[in-house]
Amino acid sequence: MKPIEPHSADVKRPLRVSIVAFPECDPSIMYGIFDTLWIAGANWKSSSNEPTSEVMFAPRLVAAEPGPLRLITGVTIMPQETIDDIEETDYVLVPNVLVDTPETIRALDRRLLNWIVEMHRRGARLLAACGGSIVLAEAGLLEGQSATTHWMYAPLFRSQFPNVELKEERILVQAGAGHSIVCAGGASSWQDLTLFLIARHAGTAEAIRISKIFLYQWHRDGQLPYASMIANADHGDAVVKKCQEYAPLHYQSADIVAELLRLSGLPKRSFDRRFRKATGYSPLEYVQWLRVEEAKQMLEMEDGPIEEIALEVGYSDLASFRRLFRKLAGLTPGEYRRRFRLPANVEAALQAVAPAARA
Repeated sequence: MKPIEPHSADVKRPLRVSIVAFPECDPSIMYGIFDTLWIAGANWKSSSNEPTSEVMFAPRLVAAEPGPLRLITGVTIMPQETIDDIEETDYVLVPNVLVDTPETIRALDRRLLNWIVEMHRRGARLLAACGGSIVLAEAGLLEGQSATTHWMYAPLFRSQFPNVELKEERILVQAGAGHSIVCAGGASSWQDLTLFLIARHAGTAEAIRISKIFLYQWHRDGQLPYASMIANADHGDAVVKKCQEYAPLHYQSADIVAELLRLSGLPKRSFDRRFRKATGYSPLEYVQWLRVEEAKQMLEMEDGPIEEIALEVGYSDLASFRRLFRKLAGLTPGEYRRRFRLPANVEAALQAVAPAARA
């Protein structure tokens, strides 16, 4: 792959990156982004707090009002500027916001939403980390566009923003005219977002240098390996809920989908329609997700052969199980086990501590 070279127009002055501080933000992502961009392109002398080479970015924490801002985690931060102080910026970066209902989305500060829209109108590019894409969607900036967000937000996002094409399996999604909007997926994918920004303006070599300094890794496999099944159970459909209660106890059955249909007492077409409306999955998809979720837990906690795990969750054909697992988890069963088992040194340390803890 040809290395990305920095754009000559971008290295004349530090790029202004306005990191928007909502009360619903959690501080770890805000400060992680700030610190990463603060050091990009420069080597610093700690004795004088002076850079020994060119600084690439000028990150700033921006709030709606001056003064301390208490975040949803209980941490109080001191933003450096307010939206009234900034008439233009190169980038607006929206960190994660912790919202879980339509009401909490509607409660987001409209002053900040309107300011983001105005900055974009004036030419600022937009970046959103994790739940930050919900902010952009609520501001109307993703209508008819593609986006990603944390996989746990996917059901809420889809219900509230049906005109946005959500790709929750992706880590980075570019949208808007000239790819002026970039959304990153869940949690630590802000690292991918900042490395992308650094590569865009400082070149591949600098992005690699920063990744080594902070021990960042690209999430090359997307979000699927980290995602868990999220099935709505608060939908008010008693028939579907009865099937949802039955399925986890009998998902190994070869005829489980037919059993659910009989249990519902509905015609197949009506059952399929009601089940998808209530849960977001077809009956077959629901059973497949249940089986793969159980297989994930077994791979994380047990040492048994993959063939035995496949049989235990309902698949006699190992090849079919492997294909389905890779489709839903983004990795083969063996790759998943290697990634999510505790490292051997950690397991050994925990075993050494256990006798002392019992004593």
